[in-house]
Amino acid sequence: MRVFAAITALALTFGVMSPAHAQKATDRSKQKKVAETERADLRQKLNTLKRSIDKTETAKSYAADALAKSEEAISDAKRNLNDLAQEQRQTEAKLGDLSKQQAALKKVVEAQQEQLAKLLREQYVAGNEDRIKLLLSGDNPNRINRELQYMGYVSRAQATLIESLRANLAAIEENQAEVQNAKLELDEIAGEAREQHAILQKEKAQRSALLAQLSSKLAAQRKEVGNIERDERRLSSLVDKLAVLIQEQRKAEAEAAEKRRQERIARAQAEREKRLAQAKTRNTPDRAANGKISNPDAIEDDEPPSKSLARNELTPDASVQDGAFAALRGRLRLPVRGDLIAKFGSKRGEGPNWKGLFIRAEEGSEVKAVAAGRVVFAEWLRGFGNLIIVDHGSQYMTIYGNNQSVLKHAGDTVKSGDVIASTGNSGGNEQSGLYFEMRHQGRAFDPLSWVTIR
Repeated sequence: MRVFAAITALALTFGVMSPAHAQKATDRSKQKKVAETERADLRQKLNTLKRSIDKTETAKSYAADALAKSEEAISDAKRNLNDLAQEQRQTEAKLGDLSKQQAALKKVVEAQQEQLAKLLREQYVAGNEDRIKLLLSGDNPNRINRELQYMGYVSRAQATLIESLRANLAAIEENQAEVQNAKLELDEIAGEAREQHAILQKEKAQRSALLAQLSSKLAAQRKEVGNIERDERRLSSLVDKLAVLIQEQRKAEAEAAEKRRQERIARAQAEREKRLAQAKTRNTPDRAANGKISNPDAIEDDEPPSKSLARNELTPDASVQDGAFAALRGRLRLPVRGDLIAKFGSKRGEGPNWKGLFIRAEEGSEVKAVAAGRVVFAEWLRGFGNLIIVDHGSQYMTIYGNNQSVLKHAGDTVKSGDVIASTGNSGGNEQSGLYFEMRHQGRAFDPLSWVTIR
């Protein structure tokens, strides 16, 4: 018996210590591929919009265009570094939780092993005979019955304990696999971060060299009134096309939601009819004759399908609910700290009036979303450099231009105060800072009438 107990304990312990095999592809890698596919589809749509806007312009050479590739690469590298840092924090937190779970599971397993060993020892010390010997012993029937019951209790207790122990051992094995997966993800993140940092430094150096070569040409082109007007038309055209795209997407989402709702109603109705048919089958004619049948039509669902479905309907995204943004008038904060050197409506040199604000700030300063919404554009645009546009619903949009980098992707949901970009002078801008616009139904309006400056 001692040998059996020792073998059992050894086998259980070996089960805990068996190494977890690393997954060939981490969960992060799989999720990243899916996200990249979705972003690629969205980026293709946005590139189509940009190309359609560029077709309306002449083939004139713009000095800022020479910087476009480097500025986009810098933005992408910083955005990737930002994403990797966030992933690293999440993965480290997950690893910490998994380690705590593993420690708790091991304590439970150790306690269960001790309990099982104790049961086996007690059974051995008591010298319990097997059932056949007990039945053939000719002993008192009452004692035999008690002993058989006792042996049954012990056997069931052992079986339950062993089953529970096996489940916990399997949980430890799964936990170890998840821990290994999380460690592999951290290694992936660290490797990608090193690559992106090297790319960032290289592109910054390239942009600095180009900027030095093009400085005189950029200065001359910034003064051309025609360039400024073309930039404004380009942005207005982009905003209009984005508004159409947003409306089409919302219409498609609404139709898809309605289709899902109708399918749920049909499934609920089919299930109800099935239950009614089963109830009618159970209520046989014989039982009806005995007066025991109840009216099957009186069987009520726990909840009418329509009410149940109404509660489960997909609600609109809280970040872009109609009317929510308008209620924030007078309570918004400027997206970046700095010096306000250009106001809405003020004269812009020899060119048209400013349609937004320019806030001068040190390069790399945090740009924050003024309100909750969804990013609908996050790319380079001539005249505005690395540009990010956030849709707030009810045809309200906020526009953040001339950034060193945009830190969100098109399609991302943002909350008020989320860091979405960092300031710079991309797009051929003379000073480092942020160009900020607010628009409703495509028309720019004064942001200072909506924000508080404290």
